[in-house]
Amino acid sequence: MGLNNSHLKLYPGDILEFPGNSFFSHYGIYYGERDGVPYVAHLTIRDSDTRLLLFGRALNAAVKLDPLDVVGKKFRVKNYLDDKHPPRDFYSIIKPEIEHSMTKPVTFDILFNNSEHQATMFRNGVKKSEQIEKVYSKIVPTWKDLFEKRKI
Repeated sequence: MGLNNSHLKLYPGDILEFPGNSFFSHYGIYYGERDGVPYVAHLTIRDSDTRLLLFGRALNAAVKLDPLDVVGKKFRVKNYLDDKHPPRDFYSIIKPEIEHSMTKPVTFDILFNNSEHQATMFRNGVKKSEQIEKVYSKIVPTWKDLFEKRKI
């Protein structure tokens, strides 16, 4: 889906991608409406003090529920794992997991527990991050080439 969301129908449990910089986007799960306001559950860093990530990690992170417009004005639905890992039921599985996660501290880790990992875990029960895999696909061949050249 494109980023023009004026006529987009969202369903609780949809993964939403909020474009970020050229490398990383932010992800959340559409939670539904409260008093006519659409909400998104997402993994976020709680304090402005921890916005400077130390080695891609922040200990003071949490799953939060925020109005959709606060998380981002531009987004796309990205339920990309549904063919391989069917979406889990929102009301019996995803919603209780979100509510439970909101009560405990979480460590944000850019490589192993970022907002995309969290969103795919909620929706599909599988931690996956295509954006990290894309970065790795650009880095790993370079390291492999260096290693192969050193063996010669």
